[in-house]
Amino acid sequence: MSGLRILHLSDTHFSEDGGRHYGVVDTAEHLRRALAHVGHLLFDLVVVSGDVAEDGSEEAYRRIRAQLEPWAQARGARIVFAMGNHDRREAFRAVFGGGQPDAEEQELSGSAADRPVASVVTQDGWRIVVLDSSVPGVGYGDLEDEQKQFLREILQHSAEHGTVVVVHHPPIPAQTDLLQALALDAADGEQLVDLVQGTDVRVILSGHYHLPVTEFVRGVPITVAPGVTNLSVAFGDPAEESAVNGFGGSVVTIDDGRVRVVPFMQRLTPDDLVFHFDAQVVGEIIADAGRPAIAAAVPSATPAEPITFPVAVSPARRSSSS
Repeated sequence: MSGLRILHLSDTHFSEDGGRHYGVVDTAEHLRRALAHVGHLLFDLVVVSGDVAEDGSEEAYRRIRAQLEPWAQARGARIVFAMGNHDRREAFRAVFGGGQPDAEEQELSGSAADRPVASVVTQDGWRIVVLDSSVPGVGYGDLEDEQKQFLREILQHSAEHGTVVVVHHPPIPAQTDLLQALALDAADGEQLVDLVQGTDVRVILSGHYHLPVTEFVRGVPITVAPGVTNLSVAFGDPAEESAVNGFGGSVVTIDDGRVRVVPFMQRLTPDDLVFHFDAQVVGEIIADAGRPAIAAAVPSATPAEPITFPVAVSPARRSSSS
């Protein structure tokens, strides 16, 4: 069997003007450092599992492609991108097609510019499926029936070596109240696992949580890459939300009966937070951008002013400790 080595990155959050994320993070520099961390290795795929851009602009997508593509090609890899909640379908598709621009991809059928960005490519015996869990204008994730049918039809026949599924919102729970309010719809997550269970799917690659998590659900390995642009605090108060100034990624190797995930993370400053939201601000963000059923259950979730978090968090909403 031919093995597959993947550099799994996520949440790069590039912007049109190259401005600093939260006024702190140089996203291109974080990506450069993440790539340098594993630059001595060869890869088959470089996957960015969503939130490729912060502002969903074509220029942001062109910027990251220009930085990432030559690096990947020099190491024998092709690039794969998935939509995240910050991304915008029309602009994403203009630069990346169905998410696999360096291969002959089969896209989800349809002609509407705002249709989900989903695709499949089979190359060297490996099949890569990109799904789109974004819901335009909000932070939480869903999978439309047409995408589930797309995946169901693909998986009717096995690929020679197996299938990898890439989807931004993980079909597993989050660590914090905020990210749970912005998570994949629970029923969609269950249905996704149902669809891949017992098929040739070797792993599901996700992002969104900005921290490394690997979980087996009914025998299906699901792995979440740490964020390139910042690293979420995993074990603080779950009612609050914080991220530190650092970068990360994972090296995923699939060979024979094994799936091996080795995450890497590095803090750039020992103590600096990129942001910290206390419980009140988290409640306000959930009310403004979270899944409606969850927002309705948060007593403090009454925003005093509009909050634009999942598209771009207002600097005014950062804690004074950031």
